[in-house]
Amino acid sequence: MALPPRVYFTLHEASARWGCNIADVAGWADIGKFRILTGITAVRCGDEIVAGKVVLPPMELLPLFRRCGTGPTEGIIRRIQPLNRQDWLLITDPAGGIPVAIADMLILADEVHAFEDEHDMVRRVATGPGVSSPYDWEGMNVALIQRIHDSGLPATQSELVAEMQDWFDERSDGAKIPDSRTIRRRITPVWKALRREET
Repeated sequence: MALPPRVYFTLHEASARWGCNIADVAGWADIGKFRILTGITAVRCGDEIVAGKVVLPPMELLPLFRRCGTGPTEGIIRRIQPLNRQDWLLITDPAGGIPVAIADMLILADEVHAFEDEHDMVRRVATGPGVSSPYDWEGMNVALIQRIHDSGLPATQSELVAEMQDWFDERSDGAKIPDSRTIRRRITPVWKALRREET
């Protein structure tokens, strides 16, 4: 039985996945491309008690994200945002704020995937030479080319994704089937290029 999709990526995993510096990840979070989260024990913010998942403000932790790599690995945070709210809360107890470490900072997997979809990114970590993958992407590419050559493009990209998922299913007895989002990321550049040619 396959494991469910992962829920979070650490900042280091995201930077490795995208082939960029952790400073870039913090910068994109600062302009609202995704949120940086961490988990905290109960703190008091005025009259409220907040615990669990919270959003962090990247610019208030700027020394942690130095591009040169000389910054500290832990900082003190004095403001947090509960996950499903838009307002920022000042931590009043403990009065000096709470420590947060880069290693404990996370991005929701859904937000990582949405960022990759928005910027037409194919996972770099899964395409480099020598990188192993449990999926036969080369075989899928051949099947994709044959399908487009023989029958053209279907009406929607979702149909093409479903066909490629069926292709994996037929060859693996259902044991090694990538999820539709992962297949879509592989197919999207081809789909967009061919759709441009048709217009």
